[in-house]
Parts: sequence; C-alpha cells; structure tokens
Amino acid sequence: MAMRIFETDPDAKPRGTFTDDTVGRFHSGKQDEAGHPVALSEWRISTGDPEVAEAVAQLFGGKPEETDTDKENFIVVDTVATKVKVIISGSDAISSDLKLWNGSNLTHHCDGVEFLSPEEEKGKACGCPALMVDRKAAAKVKRGPSPSISVTFRLADDPDLGIFRFQTGSWKLAEVLYEVENALDRLGSEALCSLELELVEYTTKRGRDVSYTKPVIRVIKAWSDAIAEPKH
Repeated sequence: MAMRIFETDPDAKPRGTFTDDTVGRFHSGKQDEAGHPVALSEWRISTGDPEVAEAVAQLFGGKPEETDTDKENFIVVDTVATKVKVIISGSDAISSDLKLWNGSNLTHHCDGVEFLSPEEEKGKACGCPALMVDRKAAAKVKRGPSPSISVTFRLADDPDLGIFRFQTGSWKLAEVLYEVENALDRLGSEALCSLELELVEYTTKRGRDVSYTKPVIRVIKAWSDAIAEPKH
C-alpha cells in the first residue's frame, strides 16, 4: 500500500514531481492570455526538471522559462524545431479513444463504437455517428466526443533523458493513426520515428486561403538499424 500523505494536503507536494513515468511533454498548442487555444508552428516542451529543460533547449533551441502554474510541468521551452527524431517502443506506446468533456467532467468516453466508461455502460453502443464527417460535426458543437491520442517516446538525440509524452485531439492524426500503428507492428521492435508539426496550406474552390498545422508521426526504420549505421 502506498502512502497517501499528499491526498489530504496537496499543496505540500513538491513542484516538479511526476504523476506518471514521463519527464516531460510535447505540445502543439498553448493558451493565450485570454485562455484561448493557439496552435504552434514549432514544438513546445514542458517539464518539471530543470536539467531536462536545459537539455531540450540545447537540442532544439529556445530557453527554459518557469511559468506561474501549479502543474507539475512548470518549465516550458518554446523550441525552434518543427521535426524531432524520437524512439517509439511499439504500437503499445500509442493509446487512443474518444472523449467529450464538460469542464473537468468526462461526459462521454468511447472507442467510436462502444462505451469505455463508466463501468456500467462499458461495452454498450455509444451512439456516435457512423460517418467521419458527422463525427467531426458533432464534436465541433460539443455534442460528440473528439479524439484523445497519447504517444510516449524517447528522444533519438538523447535516449537516456527519459520518456516524453505527446497528447493531442487532432482529427488529422486520428485519421491515419492506424497506419502508424501498423508500421510499428510490422517492425516489431523499437522504431526511429519523426514527430512533426506540418504546415498545410491550400486555396478552396471558392478562393478562400486555408492554413493550419497538423501533428504527424512518420515511422522511419527499426531503432536497431538506425544505431548500427556508421556515423558521418
């Protein structure tokens, strides 16, 4: 049985301690001063460990800055990197489901076909639309769940630094996530991958210019093959 000393006094918990096995997180967006979401064109990395913050700043640019937050990852580094080479252990390092939140309350949790929670609803039909376009439309007006994707990985440039996590609600990544998982399964081992923020620009048939950034995971090769290659 674990100690529960911080359960009754959460303010006594030291900053920079982690609730999972990760040392930091990658972010493709942030909130502005008014609390509105803002998409980023370069990766932001947050951590509660000053040494990790310094290390990622050396690797990817930017400088560590402490933020006024009670979250465990209170140090952020706004990097200049749009692509980062990472090591993903396999498809089991990726988890995905669909969630709808009302504030801090999870009101709908499913896999797109059946409920995943609460326990009494688990396995029952969730009632989500069958077509992707209808799923997106419902999610846009907060009447249906959005993707909840989590990926854990190590940095190819410094594997010993620890495990990082990237979480996203991107529909674009959700649409192709099965391809990433299949590629990882085919390798059957740790894989060298590229975690990217890709700029998409196009003009609609009505002449409207559209521009956005989407997260991309590219599986490159087995990590064992990558480290066996001669260094130039």
